[in-house]
Formats: sequence, structure tokens, C-alpha cells
Amino acid sequence: MDNLINFIIKHGAWILFILLQVLCIIMIYNDNPYQRSTLLSSGNQITGSIYKTANVVTGYFYLRSENKEIFRKNVELEKETYRLRQALNKQNLTSIVYDSAITNPFREIFAEVIDNSVSKSHNYILLDKGSKDGIEKEMGVINQNGIVGIISMVSENYSIAISLLNSKLHISCKIKGDGTIGSLTWQGGDPSFALLEELPRHTRFSPGDTIITSGFSAIFPEGIMVGTIDRSSTNKRDLNTVIVKLSTDFYRLKNVCVIGNERIDEIRQLEKEAQKND
Repeated sequence: MDNLINFIIKHGAWILFILLQVLCIIMIYNDNPYQRSTLLSSGNQITGSIYKTANVVTGYFYLRSENKEIFRKNVELEKETYRLRQALNKQNLTSIVYDSAITNPFREIFAEVIDNSVSKSHNYILLDKGSKDGIEKEMGVINQNGIVGIISMVSENYSIAISLLNSKLHISCKIKGDGTIGSLTWQGGDPSFALLEELPRHTRFSPGDTIITSGFSAIFPEGIMVGTIDRSSTNKRDLNTVIVKLSTDFYRLKNVCVIGNERIDEIRQLEKEAQKND
């Protein structure tokens, strides 16, 4: 109590000044319609700005949730497309029967990027999911635009993927429609472009042609978007090389899908047996 009295005595002048100011504002507000309307208008503007800011913030988080849901639906559509493509391969085109028993060996785990590099020669991506979520080494990473990388290290709660922007990574790809197979690799520099190498010299292609995964890998299924042909590059020996504009924007990576082939162990075992017989 003594402290309160001492505080009032010490700052009495300021307290009296503030009380008088508040009293003046109340009198002006009650006795002058114009000032009242001005104050109300100012208050509404302030309140409106607060609500607008709040809506922007909540809208941002809602948009993130919406993007995740759209991404999930796109993955489901990709799975349906895969099954339909397998059915088409097994059926005569004049008598197409959708076989629901055809299963997709690839399973998916959704994750978020929490760290990502694009400026190094060997770039990596850190994800917020790990072994307890089912992630394992050699699983592929994609997003709604195309391929992203391959899982290389896994802990209980996190995992690291070798980015497509890594000069050590080579992905088997093909020209959609033409079907010619090549090897995609990033050679540094611009993160928007990579090289599709080892194309036969007789290969016909045009700028804008779509590049997709070939399916000649246990990591990525056939048909995942990679990018489009931008232009030809320098020929190496008797092979063609083209510059591919990547469909994935590595500057804006956020939501990704980690895909795993449930038959990869069987495939790896067969590959080992084949190497022994060579």
C-alpha cells in the first residue's frame, strides 16, 4: 500500500494529465456529433485493418491445408492412372476392361520440406518424416509438379533426400510419345535446367516435348513428369544431349510425397543374381 501511495505521489502530475485527457475526449465525444463520427470511423478503420490482417494470416494457413489436399488428390489420380495404364497394356485396345485387381506396388508418404539447398553442386533436402513414418532409403521423392530426389539417409523422425539438383544423381527418363530413353543429370548452375544424355543420334525431338520417368527403375514408376525439352546441347560421341527445363521449382519446395516400391527388395535380389551370372 505504501508503494502505491508513493507511486501516485511521484507520478501524480502525469496521472492527473492522463485523466484530464480522457475526460476531454469523453466530453468531446458526447457533445460533438462530428467528432463522434470521426472517432467511430477511425475506430472502424483500425478494427477493419486488424480483421483484414487476421483474415490474411488465417487464409494463408487455410491455403496451405488446401494445397496439401489438392496434392493428395493428385497423387491418388496418379495411382489410378498407373493402374489404368497397366490394364491398357494387358488388354486389347478394342476391348478395354479395367482390372481392379491390378495393384500399384508403390506406396506413398506425405512429408514437408524443412530445409533445402539449391546453390551447391551436391544439394540435399531435409524432410520432417523418418523411419517411424515408414520412410526408407532409396525411396523416391516427388511433388505435384514432378520428381524431386531420392532418399539417402533416414533417422527416426527425419530423412534426407539427394536432390535432383545433385551432380551425382542420374535418373532414367524418356521422351513422352517417342519413348527414347536417356539419362537425366544436373550439371550445376541454373536449378531450372538439367541434361538428358545418351540419346541415340537418330532421335527426333522438338523444343517443348515432354520428358517423363522411363519406369526402368525400381524407385520411380513410369510416367512421372520431369520437364520439357528446352533446346539441344553439344553432341557427345554418337549420342544426342538435350537441355531439359525442369517442371519442379526447387526454390519453392514445401509439400512432397515419398514413394516406395514394395517390390524393391525382390528386384534388387534379382539384380544381384544377374550380376553373379555375368
